[in-house]
Formats: sequence, structure tokens, C-alpha cells
Amino acid sequence: MSNPTSTPPGWYPDPMGRHQVRYFDGTAWTDHVSSNGRQEVDPMAHGPEVVPTTRDSAAGIQKQVEHLAGIQGASGGGGTLFSEPILVVNQKARLIEINNEYAIYSQDGTQIGAVRQVGQSTAKKVLRVVSNLDQYMTHHLQVVGHDGQVALSLTRPAKVMKSKIVVTGHDGQPVGEIVQQNMIGKIRFGLQANGADVGSINAENWRAWNFNILDHTGAEVARITKTWEGLAKTMFTTADNYVVQIHRPLEDPLRSLVVAAAVSVDTALKQDSRGFG
Repeated sequence: MSNPTSTPPGWYPDPMGRHQVRYFDGTAWTDHVSSNGRQEVDPMAHGPEVVPTTRDSAAGIQKQVEHLAGIQGASGGGGTLFSEPILVVNQKARLIEINNEYAIYSQDGTQIGAVRQVGQSTAKKVLRVVSNLDQYMTHHLQVVGHDGQVALSLTRPAKVMKSKIVVTGHDGQPVGEIVQQNMIGKIRFGLQANGADVGSINAENWRAWNFNILDHTGAEVARITKTWEGLAKTMFTTADNYVVQIHRPLEDPLRSLVVAAAVSVDTALKQDSRGFG
């Protein structure tokens, strides 16, 4: 919300990253917040904006792009989530996953954004530790820039069979949906906006590690490659790392949906890992 004076009052993604939404009165952010429909008061001055990061070095990021993902000679972009042709999405390594957190880097190793989970109650965090019930829970994620400001909000509703991710913009307005199309074989997701298909994400193997992203004509516009971080890290932590190559500049809503897909495909499949991972 770069120009607050032109933004009408309403509930918008919490720029502090502590709750799902915060109330904006038309002039400034207020202390009124809400997560999962429960309203409370949380002063803006309490704590800094949280931008998850990882311990990956610039050299490590470049190796991930060039050697693990096999991308050579890619040109740079504008240094933002929506202008870089290469996004490196690395999960924060933990022994047990309680929050879904990822750092997003450009190909030269500069962190340009992150994914953070918001709106989780203490009870939900405990349940994630002691059970495998993630797929039956609703998950709220925010894609933020390096300054912590919300670029996209992602909601993965509780599901029984197929995953869906609802994407809204920085202003809280709908962008579209990422909808799982099948359950057997190579996983496919549709990219939908205003009731129309604008593209698709297609797993290239049954384990759903690598994906191509197509536009509505079937032309490939991006590719997601899972990068192998070594047996020890993969076995003993929850970390998943991906390199995303966007082949050409895209217009919205496809541009935002591709970025959303790039940073959320792991979340969409994570709760299905017993069947697809």
C-alpha cells in the first residue's frame, strides 16, 4: 500500500506479518487485527516487520541456479519479485515444520522477498507438531518484498482431496486461484482468474519435483525445478528449495499467479506428501 491516501478504509493483509489482516482507516494502519475471523488489538509499534531469511550465501545461490538447476547465462532483472527472471525459493530449514517460511533470492544471491505464514494459533502449531493433519487445516501465507510489505496473500483452505490456493493482491483484491486438477499420476494445477483458465502448472514426474508453467495457449512461460540439497539435509530437516525461471515478461493476472505458484507449490503439495512426495 504505497500510497495510503488513495486507499479506502478496510481490512488488508497485515503489513507487520503478525496477523492475517489489519484495519486501514483511510489514512493510517490501526491496531485492530483479525486472524481466522477472530478480531483483537495489536499495536503497530509492537515489534519489527518479519522477513524470513535463510543462511544461504550468494555463492551458494549462484551454484543452486547454475549447477543444480542447470540455468546458464540468464540475464538479470529489476531486482523485485515481479521483475526478476530467476527466483530462488529456499525454505528455512527446521527439524519440525511449524511455520511455512521461505526466503526468495534473485540469481545473484540478493534476497528480494520472502514467504511467511500468518494467523496460526498456538493450538494449531501444537497440532502440527504432534500429528499429520496439515491437509485438514487452512493455511494463510504472505509473499512480501525485502522491506516486509505484502505483495500477495495466499490462502490454502482446509481440504479433503484436492488443494486450492486463493491469491489476493497487496490491496486485498482477488487475483485468482491455483486449483489442483487431479489426484492420480502427474499432478496438474489450473491457474484461474475471473472464472477463466489463464494457465496451468504441470508436474513432469509423478513425485512432483519439477514443473512447467503454461499460459492459456499451452506455451511454456516458466519452469520450477526442485534443487537437491544433499541427503543429510533432506532427511533430517523439512527444507525444500526451488529455482523458478520465468521465460519472458508477463502481464497480470498471469504474472502474479506465476509468482504465487512459484512460492506456493510446495505448500500445496506439502500436505499431500504422503501420497505424492
